[in-house]
Amino acid sequence: WAQLVESGGGSVQTGGSLRLSCAASGITGSTYCMGWFRQAPGKEREGVAAIRGGITRYADSVKGRFTISTDNAKNTLFLQMNSLKPEDTAIYYCAAGQVFYSKWLLPGDYNYWGQGTQVTVSS
Repeated sequence: WAQLVESGGGSVQTGGSLRLSCAASGITGSTYCMGWFRQAPGKEREGVAAIRGGITRYADSVKGRFTISTDNAKNTLFLQMNSLKPEDTAIYYCAAGQVFYSKWLLPGDYNYWGQGTQVTVSS
């Protein structure tokens, strides 16, 4: 049984930074892909970034601004978000699953999800 718990959300102004964390338990081994997704009101959940075995993948909308990383010793996933924009406002979720690379930024094949953390960017 896997559990993911996000933290680090909050409210910032345009151009600010936030660092999200996701503490994972019950997930071991490098076969799992870990990802960050977000969902804004009235919109579908979209992939932001994913990582497995040191390989990363980003949505075009966040490339150069967001960085995904892991601390394997602490079983924690991070998302460093810089140069935030109002359009980044959403609930951010971490997820884990055994997902093919081509689908890393699609939510459908992820098995485990956190409860989400709100990120609000004001102009």
